[in-house]
Amino acid sequence: METGKENKIIKSESAANEKASTRRGFLKLSLLAGGVALAGAEVTRMLAGPKTSNGEKIKLLSKDGKLVEVDSANVHAVVVDSTAGTNIRQGVPGKKFVRVIDLARCSNERACIEGCQKQHNLLPPIEWIKVKKMQDVEMESPYWFPQMCYHCDNPPCTKVCPVDATFKRSDGLVQTDNSRCIGCKFCMAACPYSARSFNFGRPEQTAYFEKHKDDPGICPTSKPENYGTVSKCDGCPDDMAKGILPACVRKCPNGVIFYGDENEDTVSNGDEIFQLSALLTERAGYRQFDTLGTKPRTYYLPPVKRNFPFQEAKEKHNTQE
Repeated sequence: METGKENKIIKSESAANEKASTRRGFLKLSLLAGGVALAGAEVTRMLAGPKTSNGEKIKLLSKDGKLVEVDSANVHAVVVDSTAGTNIRQGVPGKKFVRVIDLARCSNERACIEGCQKQHNLLPPIEWIKVKKMQDVEMESPYWFPQMCYHCDNPPCTKVCPVDATFKRSDGLVQTDNSRCIGCKFCMAACPYSARSFNFGRPEQTAYFEKHKDDPGICPTSKPENYGTVSKCDGCPDDMAKGILPACVRKCPNGVIFYGDENEDTVSNGDEIFQLSALLTERAGYRQFDTLGTKPRTYYLPPVKRNFPFQEAKEKHNTQE
């Protein structure tokens, strides 16, 4: 299990006094899933009733972006009991997951890809995340563009599946049941973002699946090892149900990818937390091919005021696809 960014929903300040003095430390102790942003009423609801103060204080972030401080004696942890690992069709109750990608921060480190590959036991040419070189007009500098399944709210892929192997969950994630998939590839043809991959049963991939199928931290919900089936980014539903950020978010050294809950209007990359609506408004967030009506649940922030000058990739990756 990953550490560092796998933060608890609530963590006692006494266990992290050395961190609590800084905002960055606080942000690392907070997590998007299940309560990184708690509305004032929700904070109140979490209080376990008046108890004797033990002098320890916990800082929480309210939905409107304000820090509030409460006595730890009056707070109890929220326990998220998910069945996502055993029932892929059941979404995490009360959640509406959303992703924001800040293009100004991406330098094509490929750490997001490597984290995703390891989490799901994937080998090239199957990659659920791709980082593409983009250039809008000739006079402008190119930039790197991470792309994966957008978990659209109006997904064309689910409408063409003849066996209901791919479907939309209540928490916003579009999932694939590989035990039902017949490999017809209709979903691949319907996706305008080319977000899906087909498992041709390459011997090296099959051997890799078998060797690492019991590794710790492997996502148990998705079964991309079933050859002859279609797979794609699953949004790490098992991690999200536990309040853990997806592997692509945790592994990125530049904090490019933010994940969060639209219902709580909050996204986080593990180090920083933003109010989703304000971030999209202030940074002119947009969705790729929005005019298609697919309503992606992934937003991009334009590559302005970049953290890094653009550099070409030092080597080519995944040239088999």
